[in-house]
Amino acid sequence: MHKVWQIFDPRRALSGLLGFLLVLALLIHFILLSSPAFNWLGGV
Repeated sequence: MHKVWQIFDPRRALSGLLGFLLVLALLIHFILLSSPAFNWLGGV
């Protein structure tokens, strides 16, 4: 496993992963909010 971290910069890899997961989470939440069945802010 240490060979992988010799190829990739750990700070860049982990910050890229964090950014990707943040965008994915926001995308999933906005998709759920746009559907009437899962919109928990719309009341009923």
